[in-house]
Amino acid sequence: MTVRVLVADDQEIVRTGLRMILDAQPGVEVVGEAADGEQAVRLARKLRPDVCLLDIRMPGTDGLEATRRLAGPGVADPVAVVVITTFDLDEYVYAALRAGARGFLLKDAGPDLLAQAVHAAARGDALIAPSVTARLLDAFAGTGPASPPAQPVAPLTDREEDVLAAVARGRSNDEVARELHITLSTVKTHVASLMAKIGVRNRVELAIWAYETRRVTPGR
Repeated sequence: MTVRVLVADDQEIVRTGLRMILDAQPGVEVVGEAADGEQAVRLARKLRPDVCLLDIRMPGTDGLEATRRLAGPGVADPVAVVVITTFDLDEYVYAALRAGARGFLLKDAGPDLLAQAVHAAARGDALIAPSVTARLLDAFAGTGPASPPAQPVAPLTDREEDVLAAVARGRSNDEVARELHITLSTVKTHVASLMAKIGVRNRVELAIWAYETRRVTPGR
């Protein structure tokens, strides 16, 4: 199945480069380009791509606001968003994930990582640039959330806690299955149960919740 991607960046040369890289990847097709966040939102709602690749700093409506409007809390039919930026700033990472993004990459990530992030977002997984992951986890562990994290509607089982910890460390479903010696379908069942119990919509929000509740900390 081909992953349909919308690219949004205010620099034409960057959009052209991203299109060339993505169109060269097997199973990926760029279906639209936008020069700002407002145009990205309009095109995304019209074209319904599988993934939107959004720059953060754009004139007018920036990538974070566009992400909130396409994938944030309260969006009835969210679109998968991967945020890509030149700026390696922790507050951008946190804001992007809070806004509903399923991935965060720097523009020097390279074609392979870019393709991985797009495919991961299309699957409902998440990928964060390795260069910022360690500091991001430190931030989650070192500071409390703006409001108390939600409590699960039912207690988590021991196996769900294991799966949650693995997801929070960035493991894919296949990696979780191998690590915990369970089947892929069992992993998917546990992930779905975790989302339902905690009231989140994707794996990024699961990871955020795990760090905010101190279930996972750097080094653990």
